[in-house]
Amino acid sequence: MSRLTRTAAAVSTAVVTAGLLAGCAAGEEKAVPELPKRICWGGAFAGSDVTPLLPPGDKAEFSPLAGRSFVLNGDVDSAICTLYVDGNTKFQASADLEKFEESIEWSSWDSADPEPLDVGEKGIIFDRGALAYFTCEPAKNPNSPGKYIELEITADDAPDKSKLQAALPALMKEFMAFAQRELKCPGSAAGGA
Repeated sequence: MSRLTRTAAAVSTAVVTAGLLAGCAAGEEKAVPELPKRICWGGAFAGSDVTPLLPPGDKAEFSPLAGRSFVLNGDVDSAICTLYVDGNTKFQASADLEKFEESIEWSSWDSADPEPLDVGEKGIIFDRGALAYFTCEPAKNPNSPGKYIELEITADDAPDKSKLQAALPALMKEFMAFAQRELKCPGSAAGGA
């Protein structure tokens, strides 16, 4: 009987140990997927700046539009970069070309009680992102079009909302500098001033 008892104890220990190991593996926290060094349109953001704003997951993928050139002109009036974590949108940056400054209107965000953001002509920070705009080419008169660029950054399911709120001003400044350079806006480093 003692041999049967020892065998049963050994099998029992092996089953419990396997169960504990499986529980540890199942209970392991997922890490945030690794991002390239520069992301969105060939380099609008440092991947290391965006990573802390992402939830854990197995796989990060970018939308096909994220790899295109950053162009805003009469034919293409918007650009968008979407980052998916495990198939769900978790970070998005977009830029829109507006011909008239009055077209940039954010009253729909009033209910979110946004904070002002000192980037560009005007900016706001809301619970999961930020908006800002800048003038690339001012209108020559009230009836002629100009080139006003509206930028938006959103991060869904950021693990730490305070980190997101703290990171948004620097991210928006980085995005604006990138947009001004790519669009060759007067006053930007690549724009000739």
